[in-house]
Amino acid sequence: MKVTDVKSFLVHPTTKSGLTIDKNWLFVKLTTDDGIEGWGEAFTMRDREKGIAQFVEEVGRYVIGRNPFRIKEFAQIVHKFAEGRGSVDLCSAVSGIEQALWDIVGKSLKTPVYNLLGGPCREKIRVYANGWTRGTKSPHELATRAANLIKKGFTAIKFYPFLSGDPEDNMKAVENVRAVREAVGRDVDILIDVWRRSDPQQAIRIARMLEEFNIFWYEEPVPSENADVLAEVRAAVNVPVVTGECLYTKFDFRRILENRAADILNPDVASCGGILQFKEIAAMAEPYLVSISPHNYNSTALGLAATIQVSAVIPNFVIAEYFVSFVETGDAISKNPLRIENGYISLPTGPGLGLEVEEEALKNFPYQRFDLRSL
Repeated sequence: MKVTDVKSFLVHPTTKSGLTIDKNWLFVKLTTDDGIEGWGEAFTMRDREKGIAQFVEEVGRYVIGRNPFRIKEFAQIVHKFAEGRGSVDLCSAVSGIEQALWDIVGKSLKTPVYNLLGGPCREKIRVYANGWTRGTKSPHELATRAANLIKKGFTAIKFYPFLSGDPEDNMKAVENVRAVREAVGRDVDILIDVWRRSDPQQAIRIARMLEEFNIFWYEEPVPSENADVLAEVRAAVNVPVVTGECLYTKFDFRRILENRAADILNPDVASCGGILQFKEIAAMAEPYLVSISPHNYNSTALGLAATIQVSAVIPNFVIAEYFVSFVETGDAISKNPLRIENGYISLPTGPGLGLEVEEEALKNFPYQRFDLRSL
């Protein structure tokens, strides 16, 4: 069996409510000479999506004519000849292709990918809701939306409580968290994303202000590039610290582990190099007693499917990310969309990634270019 074709699809998710989503998804499809199709998803970010798609095209040349079972060899070859091992563009392209290779292998052997990675450690994957706060302007609005998520069965929710860089925003952020905690009760886990604030002392001060609300974690208090400073923040606060979405290979995560800079790592299967690299990062974290929570700012179709597969086989898994604002489009392009029940997604039993894409439906969600960001 050999790979004969590589295609990429830029897809813009939409919502019936008219909510603006300033992101396009990037899907990758590989086809073999015996007709098996494998799908994957590459991470994207605004203003770089077409560039990453170009990386998929260039990197894809390295799988044409090759045996799809030789997944590790493919990744090693690409990184060996790349100028920057940790480039997000390169790693995202490799991730999308790598997932598609696993999808082909699973379909060829008629088994889910998790069975090829050692077998599942759990039968269902806990997820937390994200992407539900856009457009909110008050603690009351946040509280109302949070309460609605709990009614839908979520047991954990994440949000960014800071609305600006104004120092006065710190107190507003506290009030936002207070309102959400009061709305959802004590039994729901609240995850706070600080989104890489540049002042470690401010990050420490804010964490201490939020401790009373029993928050589940404190994500990206400072940029992950500086592991020493991140470790200082972690040592000074009494809430679990999370980092990893801006780290792209196991070589990047090594610094975090050796510096004891985080309690939980959140690599993204669509940008860290793919399913196997993700599993290796999780294995590295195990002897440090560090947990893994997959970042998943990707579709609720392929990105989520790949996340579920790798989450199943990781002993130190905690919880995975789920963007509620992406569900409508994810359902529209999937023949068998993944469903949440009481805050969990059961492992799919179909071969490969366990999800089938409606390729024709992708045409209904064409790529969208966005206005320039405000400088």
